[in-house]
Amino acid sequence: MVWNWQQDQWPQFSWRPDELEGLEKAFLKQSGVLIGAYFHVDPADKDQLAIDLMSNEALKTSQIEGEILDRESLQQSIRRDLGLATLPFKAPPAEQGISRMMVTLYRTFGEPLSAVALRQWHAMLMNGRVDIQCIGRYRTDPQPMQVVSGRLDRPEVHFEAPPAGQVSREMARFIRWFNETAPDGKKPLPPVTRAGLAHLHFVSVHPFEDGNGRIARALADKALAQGLEQPSLSSLSQVIQKRKKDYYDALARNNRELDITDWLVTFGGMIVDAQAYTETMIRFLIEKTRLYDRIRGQLNPRQEKALARMFREGPDGFRGGLSVGNYISITGTSRATATRDLQELVALGTLIRTGEMKSTRYHLPAQVKATGT
Repeated sequence: MVWNWQQDQWPQFSWRPDELEGLEKAFLKQSGVLIGAYFHVDPADKDQLAIDLMSNEALKTSQIEGEILDRESLQQSIRRDLGLATLPFKAPPAEQGISRMMVTLYRTFGEPLSAVALRQWHAMLMNGRVDIQCIGRYRTDPQPMQVVSGRLDRPEVHFEAPPAGQVSREMARFIRWFNETAPDGKKPLPPVTRAGLAHLHFVSVHPFEDGNGRIARALADKALAQGLEQPSLSSLSQVIQKRKKDYYDALARNNRELDITDWLVTFGGMIVDAQAYTETMIRFLIEKTRLYDRIRGQLNPRQEKALARMFREGPDGFRGGLSVGNYISITGTSRATATRDLQELVALGTLIRTGEMKSTRYHLPAQVKATGT
């Protein structure tokens, strides 16, 4: 099996720009829509929007790799790292680490890429890990770095990365390429194309013992943010998690060839879909603010707690809707009180009721969940 990095022309990737023109235009157009929508977010809510989007991205990029993080701990960590926390809070190591990485990316997106920055990202991601030998530095194990699946006695090798001895040289070349293709570099590339190339090139080198996928997605986000000249607050990992099979299939199809048009089209489509999801989140926050303004002072503490819990689920809301049982679990109240509280929320227009008897469910109003897309 010959991998892309073993070919004579590596890393001179090729692609058909005409097949990406539509995606590049869609990205720029949607970016304008996002900026317009963001303009209407209440100033007091802009920080919360950044926290929500960064925490969602951190949760999903970790979930893609099979790591499940705690949302509340992650949001508290991001709030602290942004300097917005008012109370002391101790989060688990994994949540602390990825929070620092996300906030660092958010604040320094415009800076050139460096080996120091990448190693710092890796050290943040691996915070608390005791099973990793090379934390904050490139891998050194002489054994092949392989992506495998299947039985231990008959593994299927999906990819094998360059030997550890080549990694420093490969990464120096990658970092130089990334900076030269920036908007102000010697060889600028369109943002969608550059983000897709950065992701595939980086995972092909696989420079770290673990965390390569998460860092590759962060690099794609950095490329997009540099193209927009502002933090992208991307929902890319949200979309990738929903289309994980397509994502990994596209990577597998394109790790043996240097013509990567297929990968760039697939990944570019995910980038545009991620923008649409980010717009959904922005509009969701705007409608949430309007709803709270309308009902301010009319809810009891139980209702406020349950409604806040529903909003934390985002535009998709509770899967299948909120039941009386859910309400009891969230608030710790009795069934009779839960039923009465929910009836009051319906009367206020805060929730919509569907179904009857055991099938009764409660949902956020349609205008709150509307995507605007």
